[in-house]
Amino acid sequence: MEQKRRNKTKHRRRGTHPVVHVLKAMGTLLLSIFLIIIITLSIFGTVLTIYVLNFADTTTDIMLEKSVESNITRFLYDNPDYDEETDDPKDKYVLYYTMRNEYRHQLWVDLDQIPQVVQDAFVYTEDERFYAHDGVDFKSTFAAFVNVFLPNRASRGGSTITQQTIKNLTGDDARSGVQGIERKIREVFRSINVEKTYTKEDILEIYLNVVPQNTQHDDIVGVQSAANFYFGKDVSELDLAEAACLAGMNNAPGLNNPIDNIENNNIRRQHCLERMLINGAISSEEYNEALNEPLELAGNFDYSSETIYDGELEDQGITDWYLDAAIEEAEERIADDKGIEIKEARELLYNGGYTVYTNVDIDMQHKVEKKMQDASNFTTWYMDPEDDTLWSGFVCMDYNGNVQCVVGGRNEKTESRNLYLVTHAKRQPGSCMKPIGSYAPALDQDLMTMTSYFNDSPIEIEVEGGKKEKWPVNYSEFDASQGNWSYKDLFTYQMLLKSLNTMPAQLVKQMTPAYSYNFMKSKLDVTSLNENDCDWSAVTVGGMDEGITLEELVGAYMIFGNGGKKYDVSYIYKIEDAAGKVLYEKTDGYKQAIADSTAYIMNRMMQYVINDKEGTGRYAKLKKTDLVGKTGTSSSWNDLNFVGCTPDYVSGIWIGYENPETIPTNDYQNIGEIWKNIFGDIADSEEHKSFDDTFPMPDTVVKLNFCTTSGLIATDRCGSQQVGYFKASNVPGYCYH
Repeated sequence: MEQKRRNKTKHRRRGTHPVVHVLKAMGTLLLSIFLIIIITLSIFGTVLTIYVLNFADTTTDIMLEKSVESNITRFLYDNPDYDEETDDPKDKYVLYYTMRNEYRHQLWVDLDQIPQVVQDAFVYTEDERFYAHDGVDFKSTFAAFVNVFLPNRASRGGSTITQQTIKNLTGDDARSGVQGIERKIREVFRSINVEKTYTKEDILEIYLNVVPQNTQHDDIVGVQSAANFYFGKDVSELDLAEAACLAGMNNAPGLNNPIDNIENNNIRRQHCLERMLINGAISSEEYNEALNEPLELAGNFDYSSETIYDGELEDQGITDWYLDAAIEEAEERIADDKGIEIKEARELLYNGGYTVYTNVDIDMQHKVEKKMQDASNFTTWYMDPEDDTLWSGFVCMDYNGNVQCVVGGRNEKTESRNLYLVTHAKRQPGSCMKPIGSYAPALDQDLMTMTSYFNDSPIEIEVEGGKKEKWPVNYSEFDASQGNWSYKDLFTYQMLLKSLNTMPAQLVKQMTPAYSYNFMKSKLDVTSLNENDCDWSAVTVGGMDEGITLEELVGAYMIFGNGGKKYDVSYIYKIEDAAGKVLYEKTDGYKQAIADSTAYIMNRMMQYVINDKEGTGRYAKLKKTDLVGKTGTSSSWNDLNFVGCTPDYVSGIWIGYENPETIPTNDYQNIGEIWKNIFGDIADSEEHKSFDDTFPMPDTVVKLNFCTTSGLIATDRCGSQQVGYFKASNVPGYCYH
């Protein structure tokens, strides 16, 4: 029994020993720490995996298809003689103009034009395992990744040629901190994806065309530009020493290029040659020869291997009138696409790589320019040429709003980017406002027909001080004692052909000035209108606060030749960026500004303006081709306009002085005749001679004889009848005289 008690006491003493408690506690603590670490690492790994996979889902969309053409922006136009069945596709477009930044140089060259020695020099200097890896050299990448957290260490690269290509294309170049980590992750997944999609040759071709080869002063991109600049050669002519010179400086071209620092470049050239020798790309003999070869440096761009469409790139001088407008529109389209300011878009366009397809009819452009410079198309025979200081602008477009030609002056152009006169200068349109401000919207509302009677008499409007005033005065020749109003009843088309001011005022009174104002602004895109133009004078007789641009005025008239459709006015139809991505392409979209029946009847009424012996536009009448149009004269005869619609085109001309003053009309030909001198023979050479070919009568219009006495639909009792055109929904009653 005593022995049992001693054993129990012994066991009890062992179980309560302090060391045992400490060891148990330490074990529990270590186990807990270990489990916490495992759980933390698992959570971290899961989060990191999700984080990385998110990058994998969102950063693998790099496209390499010839991602840069050059630093040259090209403006092209359609070759009018191109035959799709027989001609070479490269002849489909004609080079119009090129733009380039004189401080940035980048020229594309295909891989088969780059010597193997140049390809090897870059590969074995930058990424000797290029042909073996799948886009990422994980050993180098991990070292670079760790280096992000060691800011006091010299930076080192771990990027493969594939990764460098992606970085150069995207500009994604964060180097430190979280941004540096994220960039590396993006780069890894992008590179892996690119290697699955493209061949090594594809990747190397892009790389050699986007690799920076800068000096401290010039932005030189790609081996072709580098060969041009440093050696005055095409890249295909480079030898081993020259190839090593370019490839060696690639880690820091601003510091290691042979122009700014030949000593550094010699060190880097030796490094490149050593890597090529180690990898068996060259022999020891070739190594020694290239290492000791003195470089013959050019250091300028007098040599250029660039050719476009079989034509040497050379100084093209100043831009013409059309290019001014096309460049401006391209800037606006790029700004809109990228959500940036015009200034930034201008820099992008200037730095190159864009292809802009213009709508220009180059033959028409040249003809009109020449005619505008011929003073005899404007002046009368007895005018002293020294007194001829008249300005003029002209623009022509098709019925989809595609501008065919534009000229902003009568003299030969002496500077670029000065088209202001046609696209920005606001001048008074005078009576050219009537068809778009009163006649068309009123006819569209069935407030009249072409044979409705209106009295040539004024309306009363309220003027300053609350007084009533008879308005407006006609510019026609009537008895002055009657205020230039005849008080005669005239048909609608007669009011239009005589350009009387009274009927438009009566129509606007029915619609209100606000309606006419909003119609032109919203339906016809007349942005020149400002809030002060919502008044009688502006919308009735064109007495605007500032005026309207010739481009907008002519663009508004397209509705009279295409069934009432208003298209955007444009000088270009497509823009592609350097990768061939379309960032703008004009669509077939339009606004139905007026009904097709309204457009057709307006077209027929406006023919009287040209064809009637009293029509204000009779001097513009063509020999072979249908023409409808309208003249416009501002107060004091400071501005004269004519807008004409032929079956294929709508065009317009303005004349006046730089600083508005009265035009001595005796010294100049009638504005309609001036338009005819400039555009008449072009119009008569059009394919279509009649509006019946291009604008057939819609089903919503009926052709009926009307009584020339009453304006009603004629019957057998009417001795004098004439053909008229009426909306099927708004035909006048029958005449029973």
